[in-house]
Amino acid sequence: MRGATASRAPAADGPLIVACAALTSDLRAVLGQLGLSDTAEVRYVKASLHNRPDLIADAVVEQIGERRIEGRAVVVGFADCGTGGGIDGVVESLQGRGATATRLPGAHCYEFFAGEVFAELHDRSPGTFYLTDFLARHFDALVWAGLGLDRHPELAMTFFGNYTHLVLLSQTDDPDVVLRARAAAERLGLQFDHVHVGRGPLVDAVSVTVRAQVA
Repeated sequence: MRGATASRAPAADGPLIVACAALTSDLRAVLGQLGLSDTAEVRYVKASLHNRPDLIADAVVEQIGERRIEGRAVVVGFADCGTGGGIDGVVESLQGRGATATRLPGAHCYEFFAGEVFAELHDRSPGTFYLTDFLARHFDALVWAGLGLDRHPELAMTFFGNYTHLVLLSQTDDPDVVLRARAAAERLGLQFDHVHVGRGPLVDAVSVTVRAQVA
């Protein structure tokens, strides 16, 4: 299946979550915190599709397939993510099929992880490239190789020439993540900063829809 990755086993008529694979560890932690680890059906879409946002909405629809969703809580684990309203269109179609559906807030994962802090960071330094824990760990595969810079490093200035800062928006306190993000900033020639944001907005986004159905 295009854009699909391994998923959790279905859980009868429990909440359905179709999420970007970049959220796997964070989503597992959130579901555990909310007591939903054994009731939610979770399916993932490949994180590499962020380099092809035009394919994300179709990949989400493919993961949902013919599942019965009438009366179910459905969380689409993406922000807009460059789909130009494509994810919103998926959510609307799910609501039209009788689901209580929502997506994560904001334009991208940096915004829903950081919440109000993101606007402050953006206003302070618009030329900023952001990393989450997942992207810091997988910078080489998803960013460097994903953009072809492993083969054509001279293109780095084309992609990042207008950036001045790299900010790690961390979800955990893993020092290895900070080291990897700092190394990415040095490779790109950007000033490094680290802001710990946790998982609060992700908890809110999942719980609002899911708990409305399972309460």
